[in-house]
Amino acid sequence: MELTRRGMIAAAAATIATGPVLAAPPRVVKIPRDWLPTEINVNETLAPGQIHVRIAQNRLYWTLGQGRAIRYVVALGAAGRNFTGTAQVGRKAEWPAWTPTANMIRREPAVYGPYAGGLPGGHARNPLGARALYLHRRGRDTLYRIHGTPQPWTMGRKFSSGCVRLINEHVEDLYDRVPIGTTVVVA
Repeated sequence: MELTRRGMIAAAAATIATGPVLAAPPRVVKIPRDWLPTEINVNETLAPGQIHVRIAQNRLYWTLGQGRAIRYVVALGAAGRNFTGTAQVGRKAEWPAWTPTANMIRREPAVYGPYAGGLPGGHARNPLGARALYLHRRGRDTLYRIHGTPQPWTMGRKFSSGCVRLINEHVEDLYDRVPIGTTVVVA
């Protein structure tokens, strides 16, 4: 292959056309061992096939029954922004599109305003990541989600606008386990 001026210009143009976000090298994050999904002992009275999120611990538990659960490290919202109570998984989506809610835009217009028109699934700046479980209460969307994130370094923090965020590979694992109708308890 011969390197020519025309070829270099074409390559530069292609790089510019994809945009700076997509052209940037991926950020490599080393995931600590204690952030990996881990099967643990839990209260034997917890019914199998439920999701329990513990806000104070930044942990999500998928109950397996017989006193066992899979523990995931999550990022949650700042105080006062988290969903609390009981809901059901009303919908599931792979590589979901995202549009900030009116409340998000009102609270932080500089952060969310530029995305008022939404972002397609798979976009580098789409905060829903690889999968989303949509939380419903009494048959209505709560606008809260359990979802992946393109920012795995945020795990264990109060970082989001109130949704439960997992590392993309971890939400893919959870997504495959959870059927629509699953009970979700956030406390």
